[in-house]
Amino acid sequence: MDRTKSYKLPLGTKAPNFSLTNSIDQSLTSLDQVKGAKGTLVIFMCNHCPYVLHLLDKMVEVSHEIKAWGINTVAICSNDLENYPEDRPELMKNLAIKKAFDFPYLFDPTQEVTLAYEAACTPDFYLFDEALKLVYRGRFDDARPKNDNPITGKDLKEACTKLVEGIAQETNQIPSLGCGIKWKAGNEPKGFSV
Repeated sequence: MDRTKSYKLPLGTKAPNFSLTNSIDQSLTSLDQVKGAKGTLVIFMCNHCPYVLHLLDKMVEVSHEIKAWGINTVAICSNDLENYPEDRPELMKNLAIKKAFDFPYLFDPTQEVTLAYEAACTPDFYLFDEALKLVYRGRFDDARPKNDNPITGKDLKEACTKLVEGIAQETNQIPSLGCGIKWKAGNEPKGFSV
């Protein structure tokens, strides 16, 4: 289990567009289709990462809670299936059904979307406002598989609360921590800001 911190995509960055296949129903799903009235949460995750699995039930609960606030969630998996077959789309669908996702779980086979977002780890969280400008790219909370901290989603929920209440976000945000994205050979990011 490697530990990788997320990169710091600059706040204010416009959400890169995408159109990817939803593993749940095989529909082609775009950013415009998933955009929320108040905001949009983009989560980079996968099926097998222990950091994701540790938080997953609470992530689903928080996504449901913030949906009522006008913030929609979308999850994206981009891991290299040749070396990580447990992340293939049919198993993504199984996980989504088992955990009752109320958001699309998209597959990024070329990893182009993941590179555009400068995602580094699973899970990696990006919160955009109603104009799809980045306001938060930080951790869910301080719970990890090897600590006893309660899983609350407090950091992400605080950012979502500030977004819907029109309160300025903290600019010194704590990066997410998790397993590194499993890049295809030649796709490894170069020159991301850390």
